[in-house]
Amino acid sequence: MSWLNVCHLDDLIVNSGMGAMVHDTQLALFYLPSQQPGIFVLDNWDPIGRAFVISRGIVGDIQGELSVASPLYKQHFSLHTGQCLEQPEVRVRVWPVRVEDGEVWVNTAALSM
Repeated sequence: MSWLNVCHLDDLIVNSGMGAMVHDTQLALFYLPSQQPGIFVLDNWDPIGRAFVISRGIVGDIQGELSVASPLYKQHFSLHTGQCLEQPEVRVRVWPVRVEDGEVWVNTAALSM
């Protein structure tokens, strides 16, 4: 696996998203310390609104599914699977992430869809 140090945990805002550029790919990082695993990383590309905006979405719980609402058309994407809750055939990539010694690492080789 190819792990890349993306940022320090202190760079992230609690209960919010932040964008990061990794190897020409825009990622959306969400820091939710009260949820497991605490950090969630998705592609920043909204496939419905066709813009890099997922990191600016509002995080919430839709019928028990932790998700982020796209700021454009308000579709909700699962933070665990990337699946759009309103349109199940649409999803965004979810990236494996880990935190070590206060640093946030993203696996740039293995992607889950």
